[in-house]
Amino acid sequence: MNQATQTRNGVPADTSMAALVTGIVHDAQQLISKQIELVKVELKEELRQLAVQTAFLAAGALLALVGFLLLCFMAVYLLHEAFPGLSLGLCFLIVGGTLALAGAGLLFAAIQKFSSFRALPDQSLKGLKENLRWQTNLK
Repeated sequence: MNQATQTRNGVPADTSMAALVTGIVHDAQQLISKQIELVKVELKEELRQLAVQTAFLAAGALLALVGFLLLCFMAVYLLHEAFPGLSLGLCFLIVGGTLALAGAGLLFAAIQKFSSFRALPDQSLKGLKENLRWQTNLK
């Protein structure tokens, strides 16, 4: 058999160590660039989904707000009718105060939820960091 055609694990036997290390570094650089592209694609997709969800949320919130305001006026007038001794202003104060307290509780809960929100793709970034660390240790 010819020496140049002999292989060991798919690598020609006459390949030098420097060529192997160069090939590994090149492959690592390609892997890192592919992972960067993957992070970019994931971020674009997440932002697109966020935009669609935000549009639906805004439309739903607007309709719910109009309906809620009408129901609040109804509650004020029902309270005034059920208790004729209460002035209309006091009825507005009771309904408005109750709603303000409920809204404050919901805002506090929402702030707690948003503080734990992570927008970055953790798994892809973790792989990218690991490969960057591995490549810098090679040099």
